[in-house]
Amino acid sequence: MSLRRFPLAFAALLALGAFGYFALSPLLRDAAIASPNLVAEATVPAAPEPERVVPLSDGQVKLSFAPVVKQVAPSVVNVYSTRIEQQSASPFANDPFFQRFFGGQGDFQSRPRESQALGSGVIVDGSGIILTNSHVVDGGTEVHISLSDGREFPVDVVLDDSKTDLAVLKIHDPKGETFPALPFANSDDLQVGDLVLAIGNPFGVGQTVTSGIVSALARTGVESNNYEFFIQTDAAINPGNSGGALVDLDGHLVGINTAIYSQSGGSVGIGFAIPSNMVRVVADAGLNGGTIVRPWFGAKLQTVTADIAASMGMPAPHGTLITELAPGGPAERDGFADGDVILAVDGLPVDDPSAFNFRLATRKVGTKAIVSRIHNGQTADISLTVEAAPVADTAKVSGNTAFAGTSVSAMTPALAEEKGLPYDASGVIVTAVESNSAAEQMGLAVDDVIIALNGQKFPDAKSFEQLASQRMRTWQIELQRGGRTIRSVIGG
Repeated sequence: MSLRRFPLAFAALLALGAFGYFALSPLLRDAAIASPNLVAEATVPAAPEPERVVPLSDGQVKLSFAPVVKQVAPSVVNVYSTRIEQQSASPFANDPFFQRFFGGQGDFQSRPRESQALGSGVIVDGSGIILTNSHVVDGGTEVHISLSDGREFPVDVVLDDSKTDLAVLKIHDPKGETFPALPFANSDDLQVGDLVLAIGNPFGVGQTVTSGIVSALARTGVESNNYEFFIQTDAAINPGNSGGALVDLDGHLVGINTAIYSQSGGSVGIGFAIPSNMVRVVADAGLNGGTIVRPWFGAKLQTVTADIAASMGMPAPHGTLITELAPGGPAERDGFADGDVILAVDGLPVDDPSAFNFRLATRKVGTKAIVSRIHNGQTADISLTVEAAPVADTAKVSGNTAFAGTSVSAMTPALAEEKGLPYDASGVIVTAVESNSAAEQMGLAVDDVIIALNGQKFPDAKSFEQLASQRMRTWQIELQRGGRTIRSVIGG
């Protein structure tokens, strides 16, 4: 069984569907975060949880989802993203025999081709704020949406966050119109077995509703993005549903449909959605300037295995183990230690690093979170101050130099942790390389860690910029790429 991703251009979807090949499609993260009045609300006695019951009669079985669909459908849109891709003008372009005689010139040159990616989206604010998947709009030169009533609008991409695979769109010229927005639910209230509806535009056939149940919660290991914590559902999800809504029977958004397990490319009843509590984080960032400020814990974590649990006297393997602390980071300052096992955040259990990262990412910077841990064999709560990662200084090299077009950030413990490097990693990390620049021609790539130039090291990004901007006959470069250290000499 393999993971499949969507959406693709409609024509490509149908073709790929015929051959049974789809890639995994990350979907919108629904970050339903507590309101600013949450503390005040906490003093009010909580209402009793409504009892969940199964149908008891034929009449109850015949009840319809139509009222919920009628309420929700106007808030779900189709998203179209136009892209310019390079395509060879000849099928022989990569044939060595023809390249030998034609040298890759003439009709064998690649030419730009326009394609269109298709997905879904959800209106979450009446001013025309829409959430969809990052992969739906990634690389798009023009994006527009169509409403369920057929009207179309161009949209601006306010925020594109690949770490959550979420993007925030805003209708370009709403002309004062108020659009039907879908309210957020608290995805932490979901239980396995709850009924849910999935709404989107599968295969470009038009808005489609499917029903199912919540099959599982807190699924991780589904894809390689930074915040895995998916809702699993058996509601049919297919290519084109990416960015569409997963709603409860109150008509509230509980998740953004994102991925399926499939060998054929079609639904087999194993689909995944990003919880609304994460989606709201991105939505709020889009509404408030388009910048996400993420919390940083400052520790490396691993899953508690059965062997680790037995060695610590735990009755069962639960939680996530701290294996290393960032020197001077938030975790160290708040009293955490190597070997601590984190069990829960604000009473919500965490059973692996992905679950902890999700819980922390849905907390606001500057607030407190209560973390339950096992320390020296004793279980206790500790108050964690939710802090943002320190901002790394950056620089860009320009001018007549081999490094022109290179953007770098100084290495920090937070950046080293994000890139899977030791906390004491030094140098600068390449964050961008301009197309057709001298740096690209030299072979520099994003995430290269430049350790030294001509034997000189640099304490910050500005020092690197000053050194790399000089004219040299030759450069001796020491860098790390993919876990390997590379030393090379190039002309200046």
